[in-house]
Amino acid sequence: MPLVAHSELPTFKRLERDGHEVISTARAQSQDIRELHIGLLNLMPDAALQATERQFLRMVGSSNRIAQFYVHPFTIAGVERAGTAKEHVRAHYEDFSELQRAGLDALIVTGANVTEADITREGFWGPLTEVMDWASMNVCSTMCSCLASHAAFKHYHNIDRTHLSEKQWGVFSHRVIAKDHPLLQETNTRFDAPHSRFNDVSKLKMERAGLRVLVDSAEGGVLIATSPDGFRFVYYQGHPEYDVNSLLKEYKREVFRFIGGELTDYPPVPKNYFREEAFVLLTRYRDELLSAMEAQSPFPAFPEDEIAALVDITWADTGKAIVNNWLGLVYQLTDVDRKVPFMKGIDPNNPLALA
Repeated sequence: MPLVAHSELPTFKRLERDGHEVISTARAQSQDIRELHIGLLNLMPDAALQATERQFLRMVGSSNRIAQFYVHPFTIAGVERAGTAKEHVRAHYEDFSELQRAGLDALIVTGANVTEADITREGFWGPLTEVMDWASMNVCSTMCSCLASHAAFKHYHNIDRTHLSEKQWGVFSHRVIAKDHPLLQETNTRFDAPHSRFNDVSKLKMERAGLRVLVDSAEGGVLIATSPDGFRFVYYQGHPEYDVNSLLKEYKREVFRFIGGELTDYPPVPKNYFREEAFVLLTRYRDELLSAMEAQSPFPAFPEDEIAALVDITWADTGKAIVNNWLGLVYQLTDVDRKVPFMKGIDPNNPLALA
């Protein structure tokens, strides 16, 4: 069912141009269809802010649940913005205190870039945990992505993440290990998903803390886990929301960081992502760039368009299916007026018992 364009957020028009169903508030109010209100705490850096916003809205809007979806993006103190990203947030993002008063059915928290080895020292740590604590008592389920998952692991379970010797990024094959969980209903038992992170929490650490690991990868690590009750918190270490070219754009940013002197070594390519033909172009570009840097001559243009035609997306359908299942459970378990976090009669320690 459709997204409701309840604000002037430019992403609504972008998704509509891309063929997604987006309806006006007036049209939504003329229909007798249940509303679901989803908060989106977007912590991503400026370069990925609007792309991340679009990716999560697209996944919510792809649901086949009979509901009208209102997505409410917001931010918190401690996340620094500049330029057009700062203006975008100022013009289009909502105030968390207003969302608290109005109520939400569910919450999505994105990943973020960090500067501290200890995430509890980040400027946004206090505000982030405040949002999570409120959500744990007032929304049906919170879906955490990447850094947000690591923050919740630390805050609620005192699990410290492990810094990896090299960046874990690429597209990895995963297997479902909890086939009976409602989030994985009618999904493939083996599927691909992207990862992009410098830190990891292992399956062993999660299980020792009582978390339920749902999807794992021998090479990429845990993709999905949940809080012990199976649904109050849903944790992703990877990025099933990514566009087909998200890792390409991230790789390009890494190359430009190398050019600018932020990285001492030329960045490795994401694993299992580029087709063989793309490697030929990327190797040629690297050699030409290094030669130009040594000769202090003009740099070659990064062949983004040519490379973009040589990457495949192998994770979108399963990613959408899992989010669709998540929204279906939210619909089933929430009070229609969002006056209580769970419908009467549902055990908050086992919300899936009535799913």
